[in-house]
Amino acid sequence: MIRAAITAVGGFLPENILTNFDLEKMIDTTDEWITTRTGIKERHVENDPQKATSDMAVEAVKNLCKKRGIAPEEIDLLICGTVTPDMVFPSTSNLICAKLGAVNAWGYDVSAACSGFIYSLATGAQFIETGRYKKVVIVGADMMSRIIDYSDRTTCVIFGDGAGAVLLEPSSDDSLGIRDFVLHADGRGMTHLHMKAGGSLRPASEETVANKMHYVYQEGQPVFKHAVVNMAEVSAKIMERNHLTSEDVTWLAAHQANKRIIDATAQRMGIGSEKVMMNIERYGNTTAGTIPLLLWDYEKQLKKGDNLILSAFGGGFTWGSIYIKWAYDGNAI
Repeated sequence: MIRAAITAVGGFLPENILTNFDLEKMIDTTDEWITTRTGIKERHVENDPQKATSDMAVEAVKNLCKKRGIAPEEIDLLICGTVTPDMVFPSTSNLICAKLGAVNAWGYDVSAACSGFIYSLATGAQFIETGRYKKVVIVGADMMSRIIDYSDRTTCVIFGDGAGAVLLEPSSDDSLGIRDFVLHADGRGMTHLHMKAGGSLRPASEETVANKMHYVYQEGQPVFKHAVVNMAEVSAKIMERNHLTSEDVTWLAAHQANKRIIDATAQRMGIGSEKVMMNIERYGNTTAGTIPLLLWDYEKQLKKGDNLILSAFGGGFTWGSIYIKWAYDGNAI
């Protein structure tokens, strides 16, 4: 069987950093309050109004191509997980390819909120496993600062901007690569986390703008409870399906939404904090960008044969987990 293996990782973060102390000057909050409840100390925010999600993604993919020693023209397919597309259409994937010069690639966007990257990764793997394509790029990118109300202290402390990308290629060893995935969705969760306007249901109007309906709307407690239960359960389920014990798991790469959710997932899996990838303190919640940015940060610590569990939960609701047996050491295949 042909397996899809991650053979390179790239990432990008805007230069500007927004700290908790900066937020103290903007809204009624404190560094202690934010850190205690979320684990976040700072987040990156794009201040250039001429930049968009595709621009971050382009830099992440350039980083990836340089590491792997390939040209953008060699990319067959590019899938982008995002909820902050540059525009309704064309797709952000299309714009990324154009800006990269990936003239031989086609692609599309996947909208699954914070689960966007793992949805896209599972989808992209199918194109490799069928033998249809040899080089598939999966991007997770969101510029959340563009859809956050910075007068709302319940949401503005959580989110940041960032992009990550991975390259999928056929593995010469079928014991390596993406081994399994479990994905779920429940549209009833929409009431707790969504954007009220901007789609066909409520097109943009003076009224929707005046009522701040183009910002993220989140009911924190219900989302937190669902995320804790579902991320933990799906991570445990994929371990059970693949006969993995806590000792077998090398790393947990969980969506960086809230440190307490990540800790609960690790506890349910029976793994210690030393096996948990974490960068929420520095980046906040970059939505679809969190997991590829984790892989980017930890890439040099990963070894061939490591067992990784990727897990995410997002608005919709969407959630899932992917089991990967890592295919290379550091930056070399």
